[in-house]
Amino acid sequence: MRSFPLPVRVLLVNQFGVNTGFYLLIPYLAMHMTEDLGLSAALVGVVLGVRNLSQQGLFLLGGTAADRLGVRGVIIAGCGVRTVGFGLFAVGDSPAVLIAAAVLSGVAGALFNPAVRAYIAVEAPPERRAEAFALFSVYAQAGALLGPVLGSVLLLVDFRLSAAVAAGIFALLTVIQALVLPARAVPPAPNSVFADVKACLANRPFMVFTLAAAGIFSSQNQLYLVLPFEASRATGWAGSVAGVFVLSTVVTLVGQVRITRRLANASRQRAIACGLLVMGLGFLAPALSYLWPVLAVPGVVIAVLGLAIGTMIAQPFVYELVPAFGGERVTGTYFGVFYLVSGAVAAVTTVLVGWVSDAGGWWACLVCAAVGVLCAATTRIPERTATWATS
Repeated sequence: MRSFPLPVRVLLVNQFGVNTGFYLLIPYLAMHMTEDLGLSAALVGVVLGVRNLSQQGLFLLGGTAADRLGVRGVIIAGCGVRTVGFGLFAVGDSPAVLIAAAVLSGVAGALFNPAVRAYIAVEAPPERRAEAFALFSVYAQAGALLGPVLGSVLLLVDFRLSAAVAAGIFALLTVIQALVLPARAVPPAPNSVFADVKACLANRPFMVFTLAAAGIFSSQNQLYLVLPFEASRATGWAGSVAGVFVLSTVVTLVGQVRITRRLANASRQRAIACGLLVMGLGFLAPALSYLWPVLAVPGVVIAVLGLAIGTMIAQPFVYELVPAFGGERVTGTYFGVFYLVSGAVAAVTTVLVGWVSDAGGWWACLVCAAVGVLCAATTRIPERTATWATS
């Protein structure tokens, strides 16, 4: 970490704090609204859905704002807005306040997520971009591991304390970044926002690449749908679901930087395709357990390992290549479109997986395997893009 420029180091710490604060609060939000506030499940679904829609639907806004206003200001604004949103969760108990808090927390994510990745892509040394994103993933996973643990401890006192601490973390991040992140001059944009977005959507190689890379997010979503179900089925114990997340996180913490360094000189197209293939094929193990029950527990372990290892192989290179399709000036816009399209594909895929699950978990696992294999087969990276990313 110390070998990277100051902005990259600050953003690594920022991502650790972002995930710590997020997972400290959000996993326990539904329980708070139903058990503490007595809200209906339908209203809880509205609050959670609004938060997700606000973030996923506005990624493009955050990306284009980063290109025109500067990534530093957008990152700081995003953390500040989330401070307010999480603060409202701490003091509000009416549906209107909770929905406002959900909208603000979602908009905040839409602002800083594309901007942070655009900043790292520009500030990291060209030959170490993938390694920077590998470290970024490690810090994110560490925060995702600490957050729920800290949240469960704070819940022994009160949910409002958890929300206040989460808001405090984002307030601290806002101040640190305002004081430490260097300001960069933002050159005037030669084109309108509409023109830049239109050019991005018309960039056929980029859109094909994005659709293929969306397989990573589609597969990762199964950590919340297919794999918890398979873990419970295999062990007959609901607590085994936690083991899925712990195993995935620990493997990523231990292996991410090592794998990325080992593949530093590999073909980007082959590495991303290989990662997607590993993610997809891992789901065949729990599918086979429906034929041979003795494979039930090993099948879940193999699927979790396949998902974690495949993500470690592919994701840093995906982040490395996204800005290469458009150039430095529109890095935020390309990340915004990338996240918007990937989120939409992941949502559609998850709905499909949930639908076929009614016919049996075997079918759900096969669909997940097919998504990984299909995306791996369609991965295409123009030679000039791969050259730019490592030059």
